[in-house]
Amino acid sequence: MWHYLALSNTYQNDKAMRKILIPTDFSENAMNAVRYAVELFKYERCDFFLMHAYADEVYDHNALVSRTIFNELKETVHNNSDRELNKILEEIHQISPNPRHKYKSKSVFGILIDEANDIVDKENIDIVIMGTRGKEDDRNLTFGSNTLQVIKYVKCPLLAIPSEYKYHQPKNILFPTDYLLPYKRRELKLVSTLAKSFRSKIHFLYVSSFKKLSIRQEDNKAFLEKSLPESELEFHIRETKDLTASINEFIKKNDIDFLIMINSRHSYLESVLYQSTIDKIGLHVKIPFLVIQNLQRY
Repeated sequence: MWHYLALSNTYQNDKAMRKILIPTDFSENAMNAVRYAVELFKYERCDFFLMHAYADEVYDHNALVSRTIFNELKETVHNNSDRELNKILEEIHQISPNPRHKYKSKSVFGILIDEANDIVDKENIDIVIMGTRGKEDDRNLTFGSNTLQVIKYVKCPLLAIPSEYKYHQPKNILFPTDYLLPYKRRELKLVSTLAKSFRSKIHFLYVSSFKKLSIRQEDNKAFLEKSLPESELEFHIRETKDLTASINEFIKKNDIDFLIMINSRHSYLESVLYQSTIDKIGLHVKIPFLVIQNLQRY
C-alpha cells in the first residue's frame, strides 16, 4: 500500500499533474537526486512516488538460515525501509514545502526493475529520477549497477543525477541524434516543458561522415522542430565517426549542463549500455542525463 503525504490538498483532483517515480536506496546520492527533482519541477504540479525495493537485502543477508529468520528479517527490513522513507518525506517538507507537490511512499518486497516497471505501468509515470550511483559509490564509474539496470529495462524516461551535482537551471541542453528515429510526442513534450521552463537552448548534434541527410532524416528533423515550437533550437554537424569524442568535446566547449539521449533498438546508447560498463566506451557523464526510451511500453 502506498503511504500518502500531501503538502496541500487544494488540487488533489487536478488531472494535469506530472507523475514522477523516485527509487531510493537511502544513500546520500539518492537523496541528492530527490533534492534535484523537487527543485527541477518546483513550478509544476507533481505526484512524486518514492519507492524502496528491498528483496535483495533480505535474500542476501548473512543470517538467512531458516524460513523463520527469513520472515523476521523481512519484517525488520520493511519497517526500517518505512522509517527511512518517512525521513526523506520530512526532509522534503523542510527544504521544499511546495503546495504544488504531493508524495506517496512505498516499501516493497521485490526486485527494483520489476517494481519500477510495475509502478510505471500502473501509475502511468512520466519520468523516473534517481542518482547515477547509489550506496556502491564507485567514483571511477559513471553509472552504478541499479541505475544501469533501470536505463536498460524500465520503459520510461530516466533522469540520472550525478552524485554531489547541485541544482542550477539548465541553460544549454545537448541532444545528440542521427535523425533516424521517429520520436514520440509524449517524450518530446517532456523535453519541450523542461526547455521552456528554464528558457534553455537545445543543441542537436549530428555526428556523421556524411553531411547530407536522407529524406527520412529530414522528415524526422522537421518533426523535432515542429514538436518544439517554443524552444530555442540550434543544429550542429560534426563530420567524424567518433560520436563519443564529439559528445564529450561538445559538452566541454559549449557549457552543456544537461544531456539527452535516445535509447532504442540498435541505437548508439544501446550499444553503450550493453558494454560491460558504460565507461568502457569513454562517455563520462558528469551532468544530469535524461534517457528517453524509444522502446515499446508493455
